[in-house]
Amino acid sequence: MIYVDADACPVKAEAERVATRQGVALAFVSNGGLRPSANPLVQMVYVPDGPDEADKWIADRAGRGDVVVTGDIPLAAKCVAAGARVLRHNGEVFTPANIGQLLATRDLMADLRAADPFRQGGGRPFTKADRSRFLDALDRELTAARKEASA
Repeated sequence: MIYVDADACPVKAEAERVATRQGVALAFVSNGGLRPSANPLVQMVYVPDGPDEADKWIADRAGRGDVVVTGDIPLAAKCVAAGARVLRHNGEVFTPANIGQLLATRDLMADLRAADPFRQGGGRPFTKADRSRFLDALDRELTAARKEASA
């Protein structure tokens, strides 16, 4: 199963394409506002409004043999701990080896932004290269998740 934290996800079409090619079920989880897909492999999951409701839904279900697509580092940490394979929209993979450092960096940056109101920013724009890396990473992680699930 592929779970996509779909609110503001720039690679929904790519995730659906990979899921279709590999014949894997896909759940787009959001607070609403997404157009339903006609693809029989795609499940649209609409969670109640509220902070982190989509994250909670995904974290409660994701585990060994699943792939999660999210940019949310705390959600990624929960899913990695549950044994799921997790990747960002740009193809970066969250692993047990790097999730602690990523959480610490996230917390540090939040503290810095809170301390300095002028230190706001959006980061770099999403590129075609990011999209390409995501497609490669999703294929790779899905293959590895299937091997883990069958072992």
